[in-house]
Amino acid sequence: MTNNGDEVAQDESMCDAGESTNAYFDSYSHFGNFPLSFFSRIHESMCFSFGICYRRCNLPTGISSLFCAKAGASHVYAVTQWIKSDVITVLKGKIEEIELSIPKVDVIISEWMGYFLLFENMLDSVLYARNKWLVDGGGVLPDKASLFLTAIEDSEYKENKIEFWNSVYGFDMSCIKKKAMMEPLVDTVDPKLITMDISKMSSGDASFTAPFKLVAQRNDYIHALVAYFDVSFTMCHKLLGFSTGPKSRATHWKQTVMYLEDVLTICEGETITGSMSVSYNNKKNPRDVDIKLSYSLDGQHSKISRTQHYKMR
Repeated sequence: MTNNGDEVAQDESMCDAGESTNAYFDSYSHFGNFPLSFFSRIHESMCFSFGICYRRCNLPTGISSLFCAKAGASHVYAVTQWIKSDVITVLKGKIEEIELSIPKVDVIISEWMGYFLLFENMLDSVLYARNKWLVDGGGVLPDKASLFLTAIEDSEYKENKIEFWNSVYGFDMSCIKKKAMMEPLVDTVDPKLITMDISKMSSGDASFTAPFKLVAQRNDYIHALVAYFDVSFTMCHKLLGFSTGPKSRATHWKQTVMYLEDVLTICEGETITGSMSVSYNNKKNPRDVDIKLSYSLDGQHSKISRTQHYKMR
């Protein structure tokens, strides 16, 4: 994994999320554009996409398996359901428990990404399958993912979500504010924190600590930091991929908002520096994510250095 934390501070267009009613699969149009020459080399492929959904229906539809078959794969092993095809063998169960009728496959395709890229993700399962079933020289698609971090001014939403607890129908419930602050908001909002190369990762590598540096492009307030991710298919002869960023077509991953305890007053050119650590410490659910965010600003109007903790459960 490599880190490239650098610039940020969005322009005003990034504050406006726009409508999020786009059909879910609109952001997957690139799947249908896989070059046939790529799949003509594939004899056996393996696809698993738990929780692929269309609009509000959470169904493991196996759409990526159908795309593989349509694009020319001679046979597809799909860990899913709802599939009927002569070239697709459906396997039901956990990746770590199922067995294939063949020793190896040529490519593994999986929609393993979760909210914040790593929340409830299937990356460990992908790495397990790669080590057990992938032929030498085979690949995992998508094979690279980048996590980005930016800053937003969001006083109205923060007032509604956090300051609301100061007076709930006349009752002081401010003790709940700290708990509310620890829960990142998964929402749609209007740069690179870390890049993961799946081909070079091992189980457990999803935990990381990465530095970041955010440079303000205008005078404004900062209420929260926002994370989103891009994924790419670099093994194809034509680079393919998609983004969950605020300027791209909306996906069900949206973006992840982490509110700051302090309202930062920042001037153009001033810099927020810090680091983000991601770990998995919940023994009851190993796919839950703990986030540690440390940030500092030594500016004209704000001088602050703080560490905050967030939990995605």
